[in-house]
Amino acid sequence: METAFAAIDIPRTLADTVYGTLKRDILEFRLAPGDRFTETEVADRLQVSRTPVREALFRLEREGYLEVRQRNGWLVKPLDFNTLDHFYELRSVLEAAAVQTICAPGKDAGPLRALADLWLVDAHGRSTDCEWLADLDERFHIDLVAAAGNPEISRVHRAATERIRIVRRLDFTQPDRIGKTYEEHGAILGAVLDGDAERAVDLLRAHILDSQAAVRKITLHRLYSTRQARAA
Repeated sequence: METAFAAIDIPRTLADTVYGTLKRDILEFRLAPGDRFTETEVADRLQVSRTPVREALFRLEREGYLEVRQRNGWLVKPLDFNTLDHFYELRSVLEAAAVQTICAPGKDAGPLRALADLWLVDAHGRSTDCEWLADLDERFHIDLVAAAGNPEISRVHRAATERIRIVRRLDFTQPDRIGKTYEEHGAILGAVLDGDAERAVDLLRAHILDSQAAVRKITLHRLYSTRQARAA
């Protein structure tokens, strides 16, 4: 019988496996915003005890994906676009500041060259794997901030990036958005490596705003499609 849950992978620990499985279910909308479930339901479906399930669920709660309801089990948190917009804006501010630092005289942008090589590729050689691109996109933004050399800002930026992952990854389900991301990332990195902070910041802000608008549209469509499929 088909369930809402993905298949389990070989575990590092059982709790890690349950965590990874449930997180994929949430990111891929098999568990959609607003869905409710219990620890027992998860344990039964995945054929594990409730202890690793509970550990995984509380981990996902700390990351902002779930809410615990004492009498009604667990709730996949509804998407709050105002909160997501806040994290997009925070990421934009932190990344713009990082670019200005990296482009300052005497600053070595060399560590970003390897990252640039991943985005400045021939169109025929571009990967279109959604999960791989979502991970690489995160690396682009995280490494950009890390190159500025402030660990505390990098920590805050990583947290903001994680909070928008649930919608950000959907950008790579659309072929036209994949192409634009390759081009925009390549242009941003090219400007940074040229030391042109003003151009790099302009390109970066435009890229983030464009992505923010696109993923909102894609997310709303995905939510509508999920609800229609369940109602059928």
